Amino acid sequence: MKYCCFDLAGKAHCGLVESVAGRDEITRVLLTAPEDSNGDLEDIPTRRIDHLPLAEAVLLAPVRPSKIVCVGRNYREHAAELGHEVPTEPLIFLKPPSSLLPPGGNIVRPKMSQRVDYEGELGVVIGKKCHQLAGDEDVDPYILGYTCVNDITARDLQNKDSQWTRAKGFDTFCPVGPLVTDEIDPWTGVGVETRVNEEVRQQGDTRDFIFALDIVIRYISQVMTLFPGDLISTGTPSGVGPVMAGDVVEVTVEGIGTLRNFVADV
Repeated sequence: MKYCCFDLAGKAHCGLVESVAGRDEITRVLLTAPEDSNGDLEDIPTRRIDHLPLAEAVLLAPVRPSKIVCVGRNYREHAAELGHEVPTEPLIFLKPPSSLLPPGGNIVRPKMSQRVDYEGELGVVIGKKCHQLAGDEDVDPYILGYTCVNDITARDLQNKDSQWTRAKGFDTFCPVGPLVTDEIDPWTGVGVETRVNEEVRQQGDTRDFIFALDIVIRYISQVMTLFPGDLISTGTPSGVGPVMAGDVVEVTVEGIGTLRNFVADV
């Protein structure tokens, strides 16, 4: 099942996305917020609406997380391109919810940074409360679905600071969308690609994670409680680079779709 969040007559709604005559359309409005579904999208009551083509909808960020947990250096080649050692355990950091940006929104380059980079990633949306999972516990029941994330980073500030809060935390630095789906399996391999002005800059596959998704979720759950709607960004492949005002950045995750955003200066 797939869902998105969108603006309808000036109000925010979430709706089911289904294929109709070969194109994705929003076919029903969800009457319960996805994060209130106890991890099961199939059980959310819906109200039928006139079909709205997904491509014509004014999309909103499809998540309302209490926190955004990111995994750093989860691809060996990305760690190497930045001159960093490969971590021996998951390297996690937080982005504030205020950094969320919907599909089509402007990534704003802050005045205090001279280099702002894209980082295309697979995002995981938590479906139910998750705390101190056992080492062999199945993580799948805790996952609501998957989405595309762009972990925008002020690279010069990241290199300057001893921690990454400022570099990762600016408003607009976490584009998410266009939808959430539970119909992919990262363990068997999902492609992640980033393009800037239609030129391919990143290509990766979730089979190349240093730390598989179950390891990541169990690890985070030992540190903090994950709540329904929380977002985990799972790491970026090699090929990161800067963007400038006027650029168009697209993150495509196989089986989900394409998250497209524009770049602007303050």
